[in-house]
Amino acid sequence: MSSTQRLYRVTFLNQGQVYEVYARKVSHGGMLGFVEIEQLVFGEKTTLLVDPSEEKLKTEFANVERTYVPVQAIVRIDEVSKQGQARIHAVNGESARVMPFPVFTGGGGEHKK
Repeated sequence: MSSTQRLYRVTFLNQGQVYEVYARKVSHGGMLGFVEIEQLVFGEKTTLLVDPSEEKLKTEFANVERTYVPVQAIVRIDEVSKQGQARIHAVNGESARVMPFPVFTGGGGEHKK
């Protein structure tokens, strides 16, 4: 698979929902603590069935060249060989086990001797 054809499935938490998007470029980006996602890929409108969550994602990211997602919101990043359907789903049932990664806030705590 050449670098121009790489495809990534990125799953992340956003406002109490799980987003699953497909993109051609994913990196740690230039902003500390964020994952940079570029060249989002959505399915073609070749079928009669339209998934409302994918349509919502298309609208939400319509004019976005790249998006930055906080690293603690990332659930998973997979390099895939085939595109699936981008979607949004609520965190409930089986998905309720998805928890954000704990955040280290730095020093400042008291140490006992």
